[in-house]
Amino acid sequence: MQTILLVIHVLIALSLIGLVLIQHGKGADMGAAFGSGASTTVFGSRGAGSFLTRTTAVLAALFFATSIGLAFLATRMSQAPTGSVVDTIEAPVTVPAPAQPAGGGSDVPTLPAKSQ
Repeated sequence: MQTILLVIHVLIALSLIGLVLIQHGKGADMGAAFGSGASTTVFGSRGAGSFLTRTTAVLAALFFATSIGLAFLATRMSQAPTGSVVDTIEAPVTVPAPAQPAGGGSDVPTLPAKSQ
């Protein structure tokens, strides 16, 4: 479920980026007002502006919805099924102390005396 929603989310994001990039800015409206052939466009005399604006708004709403859905699924998946983190810690392993050498001598080795 999460994978399908993530794929849809990425496709919507890419579509939204594409739609924003092909829209005209506010400065393009002045040139279109002086007879640049806006009445012969595919989307009508107003041009593609309103169609692209509506489509962008719908894609933005879908993007927000999939974002909320993914956040909900992520929080639901991350909850621990039972117990706590402390329950998963294993008991420490105790290592016995090394035995003392027989003979009661010290543990530090001595160097042989130098002969001259």
